[in-house]
Amino acid sequence: MTGMSLIKKTAVYIIALLLLAGASASAAEKTVGVIMTGNIPYYREIQKAFTEGLTAEGLSGKAEIIQQSPNPEPMSWTNAARKLVAVGADIIVSYGAPATLAVLHETSDIPVVFAGVYDPQSIGVVGKNATGVSSKVPIASLLRNFKSITGFTTLGIVYSEAEKDTLIQVNEARQQEGALGFRSVKFNVRRAEDTSKIAHVDALFLTTGCAAMHCVNNTLGIARKARIATATTIGGGENSGIILTLAANPQEQGREAAKIVAKIIRGARPGAIPVQMPKRIDMIINLREANEIGVKIPFDLLTAATRVIK
Repeated sequence: MTGMSLIKKTAVYIIALLLLAGASASAAEKTVGVIMTGNIPYYREIQKAFTEGLTAEGLSGKAEIIQQSPNPEPMSWTNAARKLVAVGADIIVSYGAPATLAVLHETSDIPVVFAGVYDPQSIGVVGKNATGVSSKVPIASLLRNFKSITGFTTLGIVYSEAEKDTLIQVNEARQQEGALGFRSVKFNVRRAEDTSKIAHVDALFLTTGCAAMHCVNNTLGIARKARIATATTIGGGENSGIILTLAANPQEQGREAAKIVAKIIRGARPGAIPVQMPKRIDMIINLREANEIGVKIPFDLLTAATRVIK
């Protein structure tokens, strides 16, 4: 090997090392902001799976996570989004529709990755600098199974006027009134004291509202006192006493969000990454709660459940 060839090969090797070092430094400098509303178990499970997913993607220690945990109300969501924009987050991860919409209102430049958003298309986040994982589940199936448990004729629907995705679920539930033979009564719950309005119904459907899940124990206290069954489209409330849960698996939500973040860090454009639909949907039955209020769960529903709390 000539001296010149050796010099050239050495130079190429050094350049390659510098490029790798630069790429490593660049990856290490990535800041990932996370908005996880309040004390909501479903979002905590998603976040746990998300951080584990980043490790699986080889990003542990290469991305700094800055987390915001706003209260479930518009100004808190806005402030959380503004803080993450102000600190210069490279990517913002948001759980739930309200947090996602708040971020998109504050920035069009920072990529947004969402999870736990019931219907991204309908709330208008698709097509912007955002992508993620939908948590949409078939409400018709939920209510049909719920009807087999309680035979309700008056269904209370807990939602929030401040959360667009809950309004979508209200409309989807009301479309089932004729087929399933019930009338619905809406309860706008934006804070704990609003749960006192819940009355004169024989079953309760809790939408994915952040406020409703933040004060789920208040709602369940009313339901227990009236001995009425509860159902929901968001996980995390089953251990508190919600009898029937049909929800997108939170571990899948978090892992898929981590994969998307990894793709963006490695250079992919958010707009080129399609929104993921949930592949795993959990049906959870709290048999213990059902027995305590005197509600009988059909055997075929128990055998179909992914989890039964006894």
